[in-house]
Amino acid sequence: MSAEAKLEVGTLTVSASPHIRCDESVAKIMWTVNLALAPAAIFSIYNFGLPAFKTMFICIAAALITEYAILKWQRKAIVLNDGSAFLTGLLLAMNIPATVPWYIPLCGTVVAIGIAKHTMGGLGYNIFNPALIGRAFLLASWPIAMTTWPTITSKVDSVSSATPLGILKLQGYDKLVQFFGEKSDMYQAMFLGTRGGSMGETSALLLIAGGVYLIYRKYINWQIPVLMIGTVGLLTWMFGGSSGLFSGDALLHMMSGGLILGAFFMATDMVTIPITIKGQIIFAIGAGALTVLIRLLGGYPEGVCYAILLMNSVTPLIDRLIKPAKYGAGR
Repeated sequence: MSAEAKLEVGTLTVSASPHIRCDESVAKIMWTVNLALAPAAIFSIYNFGLPAFKTMFICIAAALITEYAILKWQRKAIVLNDGSAFLTGLLLAMNIPATVPWYIPLCGTVVAIGIAKHTMGGLGYNIFNPALIGRAFLLASWPIAMTTWPTITSKVDSVSSATPLGILKLQGYDKLVQFFGEKSDMYQAMFLGTRGGSMGETSALLLIAGGVYLIYRKYINWQIPVLMIGTVGLLTWMFGGSSGLFSGDALLHMMSGGLILGAFFMATDMVTIPITIKGQIIFAIGAGALTVLIRLLGGYPEGVCYAILLMNSVTPLIDRLIKPAKYGAGR
């Protein structure tokens, strides 16, 4: 053996896979997602006023305290600065009305962190998106409070009103357009966020901008948000109208409810989605189709939360059926 082929002891490092290293870290990714969501969150406080700030503060504080308590009880390293608990609290706050009583966001956050996250093993092991589990729990426990929506506070008083999807579900499309005045006014309210709803039903513009930033940073793949929103638009255009096939308002459905928030910031959760791009395409189309199914035929006017959770449950099956090709296979 030549001298060049010899290896000196200590020149190799043995470690578990993966062996590819980069400058990214969990904390960097999580805080970047928080940053991307921040403009929409701040805009929701501007829209709904002090109640929105209170609810957001309760969710984030409860998430951090619950995370600390559980890690302390488990005698694990306490890492609150990684941004994961903060993000769960922020996302849950964006999924509920601003004016709910204080104990509702508190209970939802404890369920999200304590049950959905840590009973599965903690960060990186949860099967379902924790914030969506928290929202589903709250919707089942306090359905009236969770479906009582404030309008924006630009008027003298904040009054309760139905969401656009709620009006559409109960009173029909014509009544919805009449509620806003003109169809162009309705689209503008959807796009800018000047309407009633949860805090996550804020400016579609700011949510999309935050999502595009995450795509630019390569923290999420474009396939999931684009295909999920596109599937909702296509199917509601085909089946969502009252005048037969291809008479639905696709633009209305794509901008209303929590679709944009869910598609960019929750359906893209790297822990709960398939590994492969093909798997993520199936995930996105399935989530979009389930959203439409619940919206059009279900009892709830909105279906994004349950659609994503249902697709979370089949992620292991998708990963089992769609596997990446082995390196060198087929040559």
